[in-house]
Amino acid sequence: MPTAFEIEQHRQVQSAAKTVLQQMAGLITADDTEKSIAEKAHRLLQAQGYPDTWYHSCPALVLLGSRSCVSISGRDYQPNEERVGNDNLVTIDLSPTRDRFWGDCARSFPIENGRVTPTPQLIEFRNGLNFLKQMHQQMQALVGPQTTFGQLFDWANMRIRQNGFVNLDYRNNVGHSIANDKDQRQYIDSSNDIPLSEVGFFSFEPFIRLKGGKWGFKREGIFYFNDAGMLEEL
Repeated sequence: MPTAFEIEQHRQVQSAAKTVLQQMAGLITADDTEKSIAEKAHRLLQAQGYPDTWYHSCPALVLLGSRSCVSISGRDYQPNEERVGNDNLVTIDLSPTRDRFWGDCARSFPIENGRVTPTPQLIEFRNGLNFLKQMHQQMQALVGPQTTFGQLFDWANMRIRQNGFVNLDYRNNVGHSIANDKDQRQYIDSSNDIPLSEVGFFSFEPFIRLKGGKWGFKREGIFYFNDAGMLEEL
């Protein structure tokens, strides 16, 4: 179990990422591109006191439009110049760090009439966003300290398939441990039989598309087990 100090330090970084994502919802315009959105997000992280990233020199990974369903490592990512336009889906994945403490948070923003909307009219937008929100809630209620990374993967992918979605992740996982070294992360994949409680924190980040659909949706948070063995989100 993580210490109170570790929880507080990680929470501060994650809270900064959440704040920036909330701010970005009001800053995305029809003329923006992946590049300009990533630059805006990084400037906001810097203003929060988090100029650095733990993720391959990629503090903000932004995907939209024709790349909405693309799964790519930050090691290879280069932001595109395709414009947002009137109708789109913009996914922003932030990875700030301070010392050895990480944040890792992603949200997908539906764009209608050139602006982010909290109440999209497009059914595919509503279905994707609502399914991910419900999935996070169900995951938090179901898993326990002895649940393994592999069991969480099996459950998540069963839920994704049962609801008519596909897993888009290029590694075919749905999250990873929060580690001091990005190359030492434990992944939520089918072959990992380590209990979730053996790591202090882990991210849960399904990246999905409706079968036959156009748009790729992601929602990410960081979780840990408290002293009572209950899962909490930072």
